[in-house]
Amino acid sequence: MATKKKTPTKSTQPSHIAYHVREGKNEKAYFSSIGVAFPHKDGKGFNLLIETIPLDGKITLRVPTEKTEQAE
Repeated sequence: MATKKKTPTKSTQPSHIAYHVREGKNEKAYFSSIGVAFPHKDGKGFNLLIETIPLDGKITLRVPTEKTEQAE
C-alpha cells in the first residue's frame, strides 16, 4: 500500500491586511484597507496583493481581527 505524503494546505485567508495610514487632526490616524498579505510556505516572506498604492502616508500590515473581518 502506498502512503501519501502530506503537503501543507494553502491558506485561502490572508495572514495580514494592508492599510494606508494617514495622520489626521489631533494626531488621529485614519486606516483604509488597500490589500492583503499571504505568508510564503517557508515562513520567510509574504506575497502582497495591493489594490492601490498611496501617494502619501504609510502602508501598515496588521493581523486580521474579528472587528476587521466583520467590516469587510
